[in-house]
This record gives sequence, structure tokens and C-alpha cells, in this order.
Amino acid sequence: RNPRALPVLSRPSAMSFALAAASSSVATFTARRGVQAAHRTTPAARRAGSVTAMSSSVAAPAGSVNLLTDGDKKPLVDSVETFIFDCDGVIWKGDSLIEGVPETIAMLRGLGKRLIFVTNNSTKSRAGYLKKFLDLGLEITADEVFSSSFAAAAYLDSINFPKDKKVYVVGETGILEELDGVGISYLGGEADADKKVTLSGSELMHHDPNVGAVIVGFDRNFNYYKTQYATLCIRENPGCLFIATNTDAVTHLTAAQEWAGNGAMVGAIKGSTKQEPIVVGKPAPFMLDYIASKFDIRKDQICMVGDRLDTDILFGKDGGLRTLLVLSGVTDEATLRSPDNTIHPDFYTSKIADLLSITA
Repeated sequence: RNPRALPVLSRPSAMSFALAAASSSVATFTARRGVQAAHRTTPAARRAGSVTAMSSSVAAPAGSVNLLTDGDKKPLVDSVETFIFDCDGVIWKGDSLIEGVPETIAMLRGLGKRLIFVTNNSTKSRAGYLKKFLDLGLEITADEVFSSSFAAAAYLDSINFPKDKKVYVVGETGILEELDGVGISYLGGEADADKKVTLSGSELMHHDPNVGAVIVGFDRNFNYYKTQYATLCIRENPGCLFIATNTDAVTHLTAAQEWAGNGAMVGAIKGSTKQEPIVVGKPAPFMLDYIASKFDIRKDQICMVGDRLDTDILFGKDGGLRTLLVLSGVTDEATLRSPDNTIHPDFYTSKIADLLSITA
């Protein structure tokens, strides 16, 4: 393992919590429509035993599409104690802050709300994302940041991944730093960025038989060598796990346009192995279960704010959270209102800064 330039944040003591439930929920999730659909508990069941349900002005009827009005904002904010924000398309696009984000964060903190930032982008570790927040002038603490790179390492740690096994990484530095943080050996990642397959003569690619898991995260240097190496490990190493940080179709690498997401990399490995991955990022429940346990938060006291229907909003709805879609990222209003769309947030608005106009 190679030391990283950025410090890997220490694992919270909650890593020792009963993650068996979270591990089970990940396994259940992977069996659902290739990582997304059945086995959802009903909202009523999820809220059983909790305090009085929110007023009808906050809880959206099933299937409705509700624009967040000034009259809705205060009841929504008052009804929850924690906001979970996606990052790409909600807080920033590329390396540019979205308008009004610092002011909105300050306002919510002033109201005593807990803020948590969760990203499916695995290119950075939690330490890397904390540095990005600070570089953008946002006062965020280490405990408020969660990434899918962290989730992948935390998942392996939660199942007591054997210390004599290695992980093959299709991905970037974020995954490597998080694996360092839990003491798991790895190969691949950036070291395989320039490797090529010549397919000359009777070429045979050898692979390490001690690889017990393959993690596939977003990789700007994805290549055929990595595809073949990952395929060999998953297909030929007994019990080798196939873990995806996420299956996002597109991502915001720059403010100028959308770029092909980790779903492209995961799709290639799915195609060659004919296996479905264990998904640890949104909308899978692993990160939500981890966060709720770490901070001792009731899920019905959380509002998920995101720009994607099939990850952020589904993550919230499956978890029994309030949900707010912002149109500052991937999803536009036409997509939201399309009769083909079956995922409906409680409310939608243009950007999180719209909360600044809360009325008394």
C-alpha cells in the first residue's frame, strides 16, 4: 500500500456498531431490480412507533409533484432536525459553488440543524472532499462528510474482510485512501492507468489469486486491462466480491456539461462477469444506516436534498426520509413531470438557496 498525500480521516468509533444490519440491507438491495426496486418497506411501516406524523402541508401525497412554495418552506425545515445534501449538482458543479450555498448552510446552522454531505463520487476520500469544501470557503467538519469511497471501505470492514486477502480497485485515489484507513491491502487503481493489452500471439493475463474483492468506482483512466483483470478476479477467484461505489449514469465533472458516470464502468464489468454488484452508494441503504446509527438520528427526522431522482430521491424515499429535489443538477422539470417518471420527491425547487426565503 502506498501512503497518500492527504491524511485519511480516522474511522469513527461507530465503525464497531452493529453493522450486520447494514450489511444485510446491502445484500437485500443488490437483489432488487439489479440494485434498485423491490423490498421497499411502506412509509407507514417505516414510521411506526415514531412521533406524530408531519402535517399535510409537508407530507406529499403519493405520486404528486409539488413545487416548494414560501408557505411550505418553514414547515418543511421545522419538521426535521437533519439535512443530508448530495454534493455534485446541489452544492457545486465541478469546482464552482452553486449560487447561494454558503448563505443557505449558514442559515440552516443558525436554526440548529445538523448538516451532512453525502456524495456518490468516489474519486476523493472523505479527507479529499473536506479539503474541497474548505477550499471553496465552506465551513464543514470532517464528521459531516461521507463519500461512496468511504462506504466501500466501511462495507468491507463491516464484514470482517480477511486480512490475508486483497482488493483490486477500478477507480481513483479516493478508494485507495479509504482502504488505507481500514488497513486493507489493494492493487490496481492509479497504478494500472497506463497498462495496455496487446493481444499478441497466445497472450495470457495472469491475476492475483488472493484478490477477494473488486471495487469499481469512477475512473477517468478506465481501460481494457482493468476490465479484464477485474473480470478474471470475479470469475475465477472463489468468493470474490464485486462491489460498486455507485451506478450513476452521468456525473458533473465540470460545470460545462454532464459526463459519463460510474454506471459505464460498472456496466462493463457486469457485462463480462454476468454478475450484479453489491452497491454501497446511493440509493443503496448502507450509508444511510451508517449515518443514522453514528449520529443516533431517527430517519423520519431527516430531509434528503439532491438533484437525481434515481439516486438521491430514491435513497430518501426508500429510507423513510423527507425529500427535496433541486433542479440545479441532473434532473430538469420536464423529466420530473414526465408520465414515465415514477419517483416523486415531497417537494422540488430550483436550488437550495430557495430556502433562504423562509417565512415566519
